[in-house]
Amino acid sequence: MNLCRLLYLLGFLIICKGDEESGDSELCDDFTDLNLSHCFMGTSLYVRLLLYTRSNPECGRELQHRHPSDQPLFQASLPTAFVIHGYRPTGAPPIWIDQVVQLLLAHEDMNVIVMDWNKGAANLNYFTAVTYTREAAQNLTGFILTMQEEGASLDHIHLIGVSLGAHLAGFVGAQLKGKIGRITGLDPAGPMFTSAGPDERLDPSDAQFVDVLHTDMDSFGLRGAHGHIDFYANGGADQPGCPKTIFAGKSYFVCDHQRAVFLYLCALNQTCSITAFPCSSYSDFRDAKCLQCEAFRPAPCPKLVYDMSPWREALIRAGQTKVFFSTSSTLPYRKLSYRVDLVTWNQYLRWGVVYIRFHSGKSVTEARIDHKLLRFEQFTSTRLLAEFDDDISSIQKISLRINTGNVIGPRYKIRLMRVRFSPLDQPHRPVMCRYDIIMEENMEVSFRPQPCN
Repeated sequence: MNLCRLLYLLGFLIICKGDEESGDSELCDDFTDLNLSHCFMGTSLYVRLLLYTRSNPECGRELQHRHPSDQPLFQASLPTAFVIHGYRPTGAPPIWIDQVVQLLLAHEDMNVIVMDWNKGAANLNYFTAVTYTREAAQNLTGFILTMQEEGASLDHIHLIGVSLGAHLAGFVGAQLKGKIGRITGLDPAGPMFTSAGPDERLDPSDAQFVDVLHTDMDSFGLRGAHGHIDFYANGGADQPGCPKTIFAGKSYFVCDHQRAVFLYLCALNQTCSITAFPCSSYSDFRDAKCLQCEAFRPAPCPKLVYDMSPWREALIRAGQTKVFFSTSSTLPYRKLSYRVDLVTWNQYLRWGVVYIRFHSGKSVTEARIDHKLLRFEQFTSTRLLAEFDDDISSIQKISLRINTGNVIGPRYKIRLMRVRFSPLDQPHRPVMCRYDIIMEENMEVSFRPQPCN
């Protein structure tokens, strides 16, 4: 009897000591972690708001909806970014949440609030999750109004919504009559929103400034333009490096859609610095018809970056602007872009595609302009967009080949009176030229670049 009592008391003391050592200060509120069983059964909406600051960058603290200032780490006077996830068919937390939080806090001293609506988003029935976005938006709107009462400025609130979360952010902005400072939509969801009007999806009137990134418009993403500026990576649809067949499994379905998040992470990390060009279509962009940015001068062409202030006012005045860029398949995603101007002098009309290589010592990078056949004839100037996967800063030699596909009969000569290479996103680099080159079709010719006259 006494032994049992002693063991009980010892156990009690050990438990108390463990609680005392851990302390409330060490407890973190984690993102809701569900599994497939929850998704099969279905989940009802429950919204949690997890606060991260520079004082607790790795340890979320749940905020009270009605009294956010009760959490001592929350400062209403600081800018606030809300990170809003989308549909969660497996119930698992998004793999990118922690990285987004860390990178946002590295940019600025702010409140970063992760909107955890995994209970609601985790349903095998996508349509159920869609219906919950309106209710979740009302929940977040009420919280932001409470923030405003406690001293927060709507001008300094930034909603970052992924997929279905982009439309949720739009609903919040609409309920606040477009007074939110900024909404960023990362590949806004397409299913059930394709034919929706502006009041039923994200649109430019939902915030003072709306920027949108498209990566999967032919599947899970939404087609069209829905912000003051819409970035279209590789035309906004198929992304390089993503599987092309269903045999790749899950990646075949999600890779293009998720690329928007990974491109945004790269932009937050300032390792990408991808330049985009205003254009009416991706085909015109690839045909080198849209390589000017006069509307933004003295600012350069828009870049996929976190800080859009150099272009913000011009974009708001313009209403809606589409900008296009191409990427490589892996980090840091950016390509080295050159405008190439050819003046041909060959006697016979030839059709073909162009391959260009830049050499620097043992380093070589190649651009293929092969999306369509190009016309080369006498007294003709041709402009091309050449995009290289690797950045070579000191170019010692250039190789050029025009492939006509002619495998039978004599090889015709092609004479180039001038070739001019103009860097597009590295303006400090020199423009390179070469004059009077005689080459054979399908044969590579190499030369050292010269200063342009």
